[in-house]
Amino acid sequence: MTGPLRRAPANAHWYAAGLHTSQTLVDALQDGAARHPQSLMIFDSETHPASARLIDIHRRGARLAGAFARLGLRRGDVIACQVPNWLEGAIVYHAAISLGLVLVPVVHIYGPVEVGYILRQSGARALVMPDRWRSIDYLDRFAAVGDCPALEHVITIGERTAPGGVTLAALEALDADPPAPQDPHADDVCMVIYTSGTTSAPKGVQHTHNTLLAEMRALARADAGTPDAVHLSPFPAGHMGGVLLLGRAFLSGRTSILVDSWNTARVAQVIREREVSWLGATPFFLSSLLADVRDTGTPMPSLDEIHLGGAGVPPELVLAAEAAGWRAFRSYGSTEHPTVTVSTVADPVEVRAYTDGVAFGANLIRIVDDDGRDLPPGTPGEIVTLGPELFVGYTDPALNAEAFLDGGWFRTGDIGTLDEAGHLTIVDRKKDIIIRGGENISSTEVEGVLLRHPAIVEAAVTAMPDPLYGERVCAFVLLEPGRELTLGDLIEHFVAIGVAKHKTPERLEIVTELPRTAAGKVRKADLRARLRAPAPAPAPAPGVPGSPGVPDGSGAPGAPDVVDAHRDGQGSQRAGI
Repeated sequence: MTGPLRRAPANAHWYAAGLHTSQTLVDALQDGAARHPQSLMIFDSETHPASARLIDIHRRGARLAGAFARLGLRRGDVIACQVPNWLEGAIVYHAAISLGLVLVPVVHIYGPVEVGYILRQSGARALVMPDRWRSIDYLDRFAAVGDCPALEHVITIGERTAPGGVTLAALEALDADPPAPQDPHADDVCMVIYTSGTTSAPKGVQHTHNTLLAEMRALARADAGTPDAVHLSPFPAGHMGGVLLLGRAFLSGRTSILVDSWNTARVAQVIREREVSWLGATPFFLSSLLADVRDTGTPMPSLDEIHLGGAGVPPELVLAAEAAGWRAFRSYGSTEHPTVTVSTVADPVEVRAYTDGVAFGANLIRIVDDDGRDLPPGTPGEIVTLGPELFVGYTDPALNAEAFLDGGWFRTGDIGTLDEAGHLTIVDRKKDIIIRGGENISSTEVEGVLLRHPAIVEAAVTAMPDPLYGERVCAFVLLEPGRELTLGDLIEHFVAIGVAKHKTPERLEIVTELPRTAAGKVRKADLRARLRAPAPAPAPAPGVPGSPGVPDGSGAPGAPDVVDAHRDGQGSQRAGI
């Protein structure tokens, strides 16, 4: 399953600096459980609440690893896990790492198209999923996945099973002994996280024990000054942000709260009752909480640090948080390189609002032109990065050639500037993706789905700015003569195809021509500029299921949950939640 690994010349440097070591995630999780046995991990859910001490998660994970071994799973085998922020998911992650399996976290709202591709491309031998969560029947979805030749075991959380499958409860009831030590190497690939990019197919991002631990250690060092802080994260377990919080808890020992669905009133109550002091968030989450304080008149005095990422962060949002007494700060990263830059709460609010911070930990950043030459401070160019947390290559080796410069520098595809003090500011994007509520959406993939509609001759998809989600999906389409198309028609079309709902366009622009270069390529920068023109923004809807990062599947982050759709006189239709 794993592709050829990139071994940067800097790899030896990371070892010499103590940033890569012989320690594996197996060792780190075991050590963390021993050092912080009573620390709690709380899984807040309206339908599936749970909590457990770290030592109990470790013990249950070790026994489940023994059960996995009885199924015939062995070191290096691939196990996919599509589970919301539930205790069972954390135990499965722990078991997979303990047994030396390659873990493939899958965002829980992904539909059969994405899940089928990931299972086949990764060569997964096992899949773990709920039988049902909220409105999603995962067994029905799995029936539409198609043939996955390597898949042998389907394990469900719940009472129902897939044909020939088994429940997680039945495996845990075996009370199997932990397996013998697997002695993995710290440079072995232990996790592959799939992310949409510039191609229509998701890309498998390979991380080793060392790359993930370098990131988690750096985060834990940042936590060291506030050991009693309580963390809350809405990022799903299939997202890099969710993965990191699960590991970070074992290294830092902080109480951690993970929510499986965003309901603003409920989350606000949890923050007040649990005295949450640290929040990982996208703009949507922060906007919703600010609206709750404004509407209810009830403050959240414990909340102090808000780490913003996953989507474009408007400076005004950081300033609004400051006015509410919350110290919000921006960061920049990706699945490939999780935290490249970050501000700190000690920075002036102007730095936190208008920049994405400075290099985090031992990371290095350059701004280069199209030929890979360094540009002077203040000059926009492509951001390239290097660091001990950087992934080691894609599962598809064909993608690696264009992903790296000499020396192992990763080409992010994002355009930014560095000032004299090293503060990074993102200004544009080369990669043709949309980052909606922290999730990457491939424009190419959405365009392919659009072109399967009989009324559409040509389509161009781009991001439109949004104060809540960072970006939303906008489709510019040319129609067959005499044909008509509404946003409702598109929603029905995407549902019928079966792709994840958050990829459904939320604005439809019917045009007679598209702006093009001399070579005939669509000038998407011109389309994005058109969308940046002032327009009414969708109103915040705190508490609406289907928020970014933790949608409920009855509608992805705001996509098919349409409350209003209209034609604006410019051939445009919008959907809002």
